[in-house]
Amino acid sequence: SGGRVVSAAEYAEMREFSASVRARLEALPPRPARAALLADAARLTAAIDAKAEPPAVARLAHGLADALLVAYPTPLAPGALPDLARGRALYAEHCASCHGATGRGDGPGAKGLDPPPIAFTDRARARERSLFGLYQVIGQGLDGTAMPSFAHLSSQDRWALAFHVGGIAFGAETSAGAALWRDSPELRRRVPDLQTLVQTTPTALAAAVGAPQADALTAYLRHDPQALAPARTGGLELARRQLSASLAAYAAGDRRQAGELALSAYLDGFEPVEPVLRARDATLMGEIETAMGALRGEISRGAPVATVQARGTAVEGLFDRAEQALAPERASAASSFLGAFTILLREGVEALLIVIAMIAFLRKAERTDVLPYVHAGWAAALAAGGVTWAAATYLISISGASRELTEGLGSLVSAVVLISVGVWMHGKAQAGAWQAYIRDRLSVALSKRSAWFLFLLAFVVVYREVFETILFYAALWSQGAHLALLAGAGAAVVALAAIAWALLRYSRSLPIGQFFNYSSLLIAALAVVLAGKGVAGLQEAGWLGVHPLPTLPRIDVLGVYPTWEGLVAQGLTLAVVVVGFWAAARRAGAGLPPKSASAIKHR
Repeated sequence: SGGRVVSAAEYAEMREFSASVRARLEALPPRPARAALLADAARLTAAIDAKAEPPAVARLAHGLADALLVAYPTPLAPGALPDLARGRALYAEHCASCHGATGRGDGPGAKGLDPPPIAFTDRARARERSLFGLYQVIGQGLDGTAMPSFAHLSSQDRWALAFHVGGIAFGAETSAGAALWRDSPELRRRVPDLQTLVQTTPTALAAAVGAPQADALTAYLRHDPQALAPARTGGLELARRQLSASLAAYAAGDRRQAGELALSAYLDGFEPVEPVLRARDATLMGEIETAMGALRGEISRGAPVATVQARGTAVEGLFDRAEQALAPERASAASSFLGAFTILLREGVEALLIVIAMIAFLRKAERTDVLPYVHAGWAAALAAGGVTWAAATYLISISGASRELTEGLGSLVSAVVLISVGVWMHGKAQAGAWQAYIRDRLSVALSKRSAWFLFLLAFVVVYREVFETILFYAALWSQGAHLALLAGAGAAVVALAAIAWALLRYSRSLPIGQFFNYSSLLIAALAVVLAGKGVAGLQEAGWLGVHPLPTLPRIDVLGVYPTWEGLVAQGLTLAVVVVGFWAAARRAGAGLPPKSASAIKHR
């Protein structure tokens, strides 16, 4: 204080620990950032030797800690909520003998220790410690003290012990902290998750909200971390945090990091709540998806900082509206029923149109022997969907990127296949009186390889829709109103069955030429729709850039999204279809081999 040593023992610790920091840094594996870390450690040591003021030393120490975690990443938070009862038991077993049963540093083993054990009841010192710092010390021990390493304990045990120790100085304000947490959305945004809680010191929190509130909130959350269990709108909190970090990185000139954080804000933050939001407010969901895509596009193009900041502010405003739409009180049986019904009906119709066209075609061609391949394809897709649901529920967490890639690539593969099928069908429609020639050749055209091709087409088309529907339903199921959700799904199944029956019945009465003509147009239209959806999926997964078209409306059912990439993809698909139809019609108009012509004339 003022260049004078107030506590010789504390000052000796500072000098010893700073030397230990440098030695540990030198022992780390070589990385480009290590030289800078060593330089920072040297500045810290020099400041301590020069008896610099405590705030200056603290800034150097915390800056070095932050830079170290960036250069040598380490798990920053517990993988699950800590078991506080386990933490108390571990403290009694391993710590109380020195630190005392109540944490006053007066245990029977403390006598003669130099330096003496820390008194965890000292609130002034406790305010300077994060739970992450405690976790690190528990695992590594402290050189120059009697504090050993407890690395033999599991990671979750060390976190439980850190939470117990970190809460000893903050035991009186838990009820006040609970009231603050309940009544203040701003405080909940300050500490949105476990990672933020364990890395934030009470002093740092006090700088933002004031010391009394920081102490009360620290007491509550360290004694009841269950309050930070993922909430229904928790994804939006992550989206807000990643968006804020993205804007800060962009302002600092790090465009690559800003782009990655903006993508994370969408895939890791917004994507998990998208199904529920779509069920409650599909228009708002589309606005957010479009706005976040436009933000990523401006970051990738290097737009002015003010432009990117304005776009980010607009996205935050949309998040506020989404938070209101996702509030628990907005959940109802009616919204669950409607969401389940519309999602399944929309996804089901796309797959149904293609599968019904395949079935009707095979019946028209009198090749019912190939129908089992088509039925096996869509049935296998449903079974694979069930496996996906089980895996996503019990084994793995399907990330936003995985979902968008599956949907995007599935859509593009389906679009390519449908173009070829549509062009082929259009050629057959133009053959007119030459239908006998088609039937003569059909047995050759539909070989066993072609039958397996139909199986694959039915599988890919149906699985893409099943995959998306399952993820939507999993999100809706977590909102409750299970009976309403099941009723909505049942109503959608009935509607899809009625549509399938009507399509099959109508297709039987169509002359084969008209059937080929209508089917080819339908399939071509679906190819254009899927091309747009495929590009949108790859954009949302970060595989393709985004160049917005603000004047273009978003029409999900047509696969139209307001970006240049999507519009160009659909335009190229349409061009390929038109050229393919023209070429197929020209080949059909050129006539058929004389042998087949004579047979038709004779007939």
